[in-house]
Amino acid sequence: MSGLTCLTVWLLLLLLAMARRDRIADILAAPTLPPGDMIALGSLAFFLLANWAWPLFDLTAGRSRRARESGISQWSLAMRQFRRNRMAIAGLIVMILLYAITLLTPLIAPFDPSVQGDIVATRYLAPSAENPMGTDRFGRDILSRTLYGARISLSIGFIAMAIGVGLGTLIGAVAGYFGGIIDSALMRFTDMMLAFPRLILLIVIIALFEPSIFLVVVVLGLTGWMGIARIVRSEVLSLREREFVQAARALGMSDLRIIVRHVVPNTLAPVIVFATLLIGNTILVEAGLSFLGLGVQPPTPSWGNMISEGRDALLTAWWVATFPGLAIVFTVVAFNLLGDGLRDALDPRLRT
Repeated sequence: MSGLTCLTVWLLLLLLAMARRDRIADILAAPTLPPGDMIALGSLAFFLLANWAWPLFDLTAGRSRRARESGISQWSLAMRQFRRNRMAIAGLIVMILLYAITLLTPLIAPFDPSVQGDIVATRYLAPSAENPMGTDRFGRDILSRTLYGARISLSIGFIAMAIGVGLGTLIGAVAGYFGGIIDSALMRFTDMMLAFPRLILLIVIIALFEPSIFLVVVVLGLTGWMGIARIVRSEVLSLREREFVQAARALGMSDLRIIVRHVVPNTLAPVIVFATLLIGNTILVEAGLSFLGLGVQPPTPSWGNMISEGRDALLTAWWVATFPGLAIVFTVVAFNLLGDGLRDALDPRLRT
């Protein structure tokens, strides 16, 4: 990140703080600080400090790189290759902006996403200066609901991805390292899970319980690990016969330590790529569940239930479903571009 970029971001954050100073004062004056507002204020302070600290860190890191320019690691080569991919960089920038916006949503959103005014006077208002994305059938601001919906959708995607990747990496590493009966049992269970259509399985599980954000996150995480388990297993099958693993066994290291310290770190490249792609896929699945009424429940906004609420007014109030739909499209495309760029950078066979 260049100094000009840091300065630009710092000025934008200062403008946001000045423009929303009344909102910040109200948050600080409140007797109890909601978690979302606390995260927003903490994120704003962190971003301001980080924009001052990053140039110093970049200068120090640049000197260190020049000092050891004789030896270039594989991660340095991958980073150099990644920087050449403009589409991947664009996806990374969009992803960073999305998560920054979700953290600062209480300071950015112009209205409360759940407040209903005079429904007769404010329902289905077209996009205007006061409501840039219009209003819905209850007179709620679409822009504010889209921003707050991003917090829900992106948080669900990230947490569910973490659960799925963690569980899949564990199962794949154990199956590939030990082999034999353990490998056969775990992989047959994985094949059985893959045999069920994921969306149907999600609908059945969620329909048996009361839909909630916690349930959606857990179910999405517990049904998204099979692909990464097979990828990690295939990597571990080749790694367990390498010289460094044989040396670790000869030194008397336990199997757990070998897996955690030596085997799993060498599978990170495909895991990282799969994780970025899984976030976009999870957001799509969550949107589909919310559209069907089985995901995040109103009045809590998510992109899926916002599209569902606007499907009956596509001709008369197209903006209700269009803007959340575009948010899903841009988000998923950004994560896919990032995943493709990471795949090209981390695979030595694809480097140019």
